[in-house]
Parts: sequence; structure tokens; C-alpha cells
Amino acid sequence: MNYAVGQVAGFAGVTVRTLHHYDDIGLLVPSERSHAGHRRYSDADLDRLQQILFYRELGFPLEEVAALLDDPDADPRAHLRRQHELLTARIEKLRKMAAAVEHAMEARTMGRNLTPEERFEVFGDNDPEQYAQEVEERWGGTDEYADSQRRTASYTKEDWKRIQAEAADWGERYGSLMAAGEPPTGEAAMTLAEEHRQHICTWFYECSYEIHRCLGEMYVSDERFKAFYDALRPGLAEHLRDAIVANAARHTS
Repeated sequence: MNYAVGQVAGFAGVTVRTLHHYDDIGLLVPSERSHAGHRRYSDADLDRLQQILFYRELGFPLEEVAALLDDPDADPRAHLRRQHELLTARIEKLRKMAAAVEHAMEARTMGRNLTPEERFEVFGDNDPEQYAQEVEERWGGTDEYADSQRRTASYTKEDWKRIQAEAADWGERYGSLMAAGEPPTGEAAMTLAEEHRQHICTWFYECSYEIHRCLGEMYVSDERFKAFYDALRPGLAEHLRDAIVANAARHTS
């Protein structure tokens, strides 16, 4: 059996453009061509594509994926074992984060203040008091901070569920964008960066492009924020930071 590029794109949930790119860089070269020169993919090609998408989902750069798959000494079963271990670790991290968000929503609904440890346990072993102090020092005297405090104080459980659902949907789409190899300076990434800014404007405070740039830098420099975004997809924090910078530049230049 062999398959046309459109069929393979449909099977794998990627774009034809992505498959063309993989072919152009030698990562996934189809085994055959039709008489008209069209790409035709074999079952072995589909196996390789599956491996590529596994590694891309885990945040591996294309160059590293190629090196891993083209290693003559590599055992295909070892690839699967490694991917399973990495995916299991990621699932556990996301499960903990989901539980922490739900805990925070329930606490706010019940009118109970979370302890600093409860607020930031999802971000790892960093000092939560230092994190809270940093937020206060950076924004405590600003209109944006006051606006955020005022808005969130009135939110219901349903509001927080909607915020969480919007953020989760955005995270899935941004992860898919990265899996497709889209650069942070591309139109797709800048569009999602703008959506990220608008989400803040809608629910928390008026987030200017300058503030958004500062947030982007913090997502990378602060390990707690970096852990949060990289749990959605490894490397997402830096990718988003670059997309935020590019998006701000196109709107303010």
C-alpha cells in the first residue's frame, strides 16, 4: 500500500505543508513518486512519521529528531520506551496542574484563601513567598494590578471554569502550532500571541504590548512560569516569548 500526501496528512492530523517541509529537509522523504511526480508514502513511511510526531509532541527540535531516527544503532523499541517514559512524566505533571487549578477555583468559590504553599506547589520547589513578593514589587502599585484584583474578586466558579477552558484550548492550539514546526515569528504564532494578550485584557487587566513583552520575558526567566508553559509543551515558554515580541513589534512599529 502507498498513500498520497493528502491522505497521510489526514491520517496524522498534520498539514500537507508540514509533510512537504519534512520532505524538503530530508526528515521524511516519501518512498515513491507517482508518474506525475506526486509524493507517495509507504507503511514504513507512516511508521517513521509516527515516530517524528511523538518526538515533536515532546518538544524535540527537528534536527534532533532526525539524528535520533537516523542513528544506525538505535532500536525502534528503545525509541518507544523512551517516548513512553517522557509522555508518562508529562501526563503526571499536567494532572497535578489540573488538580491545583481546580483546588484554587474551589477555594475561591468557598471564600477560603489558599496558603502560599498551596498556590504555588504546582510550580515545583521554588519559594512561593519570593514569587508573591516579586509580583507585588513589580505590579503592586499599578492600575493593572488593582484592576486585576478588583475583577477577579467578583468571579464565580463558572467564570473560573470558562477562563480555564479558554486557556486550555489556547494551550492545545499553541502546542499543535509548535508540532507543525511553525516559527514564533510566523503569522500563526503571532496570532495566538495576540489571543493570549486579549485573554488577559478580557479577564484580568488592560495588557498593553509593552506589558505583554515584559510578561513574555518573565515566562522564560521565572522558573515557575517556565515550568507551567513548558508543561503544555517543552520549549513553549521561549517560543511564546518570541511570538509575543514579534506580535508587539508588528502592532507598535
